[in-house]
Amino acid sequence: MSPIRTTPVTDPDDVPPPLKSAGEIDHLLAGFAAIAENQGLQTVLERVVEAACRLVDAKYAALGVIGPDGVLSHFITVGLDGDQISQIGALPVGHGVLGLLISEPKPLRLEDLRQHPASFGFPAGHPQMTSFLGVPIRVRDTVFGNLYLTEKNGGGDFSQSDEDLTVALAAAAGVAIENMRLFEAETRRSRWLECGQDAVQALLNSSSELNLSDVEIVAEHAKAASGASLILILTRMAPDEALYCEVALGLHGDSFRGRLVGDGTALRKVTLPFRDTAVLNGRDLQDVLPNSEPDVFDAAMYTRITDRGSHARFLVIARTKDDPPFSPVDQRMVAAFASQISTALELTQMQIQREQDAVFGDRDRIARDLHDLVIQRMFAAGLSIQSLRKHVVGDEPLARIASVTTELDATIGELRATIYSLQSVTNSEDSLSSRILALVRRSLDGSDVEPVIHFSGPLDTVVRVATAAHVEAILREALSNALQHSQATTIMVTLSASTDSVNLRIADNGQGFEQTGRRSGLRNMQQRAEELGGEVRIESSLGHGTTIDVILPLS
Repeated sequence: MSPIRTTPVTDPDDVPPPLKSAGEIDHLLAGFAAIAENQGLQTVLERVVEAACRLVDAKYAALGVIGPDGVLSHFITVGLDGDQISQIGALPVGHGVLGLLISEPKPLRLEDLRQHPASFGFPAGHPQMTSFLGVPIRVRDTVFGNLYLTEKNGGGDFSQSDEDLTVALAAAAGVAIENMRLFEAETRRSRWLECGQDAVQALLNSSSELNLSDVEIVAEHAKAASGASLILILTRMAPDEALYCEVALGLHGDSFRGRLVGDGTALRKVTLPFRDTAVLNGRDLQDVLPNSEPDVFDAAMYTRITDRGSHARFLVIARTKDDPPFSPVDQRMVAAFASQISTALELTQMQIQREQDAVFGDRDRIARDLHDLVIQRMFAAGLSIQSLRKHVVGDEPLARIASVTTELDATIGELRATIYSLQSVTNSEDSLSSRILALVRRSLDGSDVEPVIHFSGPLDTVVRVATAAHVEAILREALSNALQHSQATTIMVTLSASTDSVNLRIADNGQGFEQTGRRSGLRNMQQRAEELGGEVRIESSLGHGTTIDVILPLS
């Protein structure tokens, strides 16, 4: 067996021989051209491996990318077919001789890598390899990865010339990789900025995406900007409460949307300034995504997008192990995106508040005018009519005076009730969706019923105050009935708004009931809906739960 021979490139006694042929130069130039003409980092890496394999006439070649944790996070191979790769199983992460190049990033040539002290041997199904050449790929002062070449065609060992050619190719690859990284970073930066601007425009222009709520607009643009596997928007109503998932787009989104997804321990533990970002992984990630399948999601970035007292919303961008890792560019751009979104949401809320203030101002003015002018004049007119009694003779005229006086008294009573209703509606700063969340939380507090709440459409912008009050009252009645009679374990509340109606659905998986009569609670809901020109549809049968659909017009 031939002895092990390692040749560092810095050895002054090992003077590299000149290139043996013009063919070697041709192969090297062809490798440079192949690297330069491609787009995309993955394509560049594949071409580097292919060019290296042709350059030194190797049977097998691989490129291992070193991850942030110092082990190989990505492995590209040439020479192995599909059956061999499947037999080998898990690709290497950087132990043995491969790990030696990570800890000592300098060229390494071996006549028989099996005899090296660091060799771990080959797994079952792996082809046997002897001659070995490894070269690091440097990107400035950072080692991006390593080129591994084995089994020179025709037998024999890799020469010093092979090593020099591979080092030159690796240097060119390092430059190409750095340029591609810069290009991709700039592309990501531009995409985040463009999507942020589009989201702001959509939020401020309420007519552009009428079928989406504000948070749905944010989630759609965040997914387009990040390309991540899952986008969540989580809401926390109070510091000690669980997180509610308003929006979930992407992988396993249905298992999160509308549900409580964690107690927020990780978000409280990570002290995060407003509009800054942090990365969650491990147990912190499971705290935020407890319903996910094990090992599906590898990490998640999160940031706050609204912060109004105890009420906060978080944007969560989750990736799988197959997705590219989060880079510093991603974290900076997510922070910039969150800043744009936060400003737009604040402006939208201020606009809604101004419109509400104008409406309530008009209501107060109308109430004052009715009280100070209309009622007083009608009261004076009634007194004047009553004073005519002493000037009128006959039962019929007196009866007419009494009738008119009674009618005026009834009208004054109705006006007073109208004034009271105008003044009793309070101007709440909380949005309709926030009030619905709080209502469900209070109604189900202390029970074992799991709430699932789905919002859709521009609820917080198109639903009028009076309509919202009826929606809350109907929902309160429906939840009370379900808790008292249904024995349900899950209640799903779906509230959506379109251009002409708001739709509320309350569905439980309880015991149901036979619709043989009208119950008082259901009758109250029917009456409220009819007051607004809407309708209530109830479907229930024994053993199959109950579904209540409420449709209220917005005009």
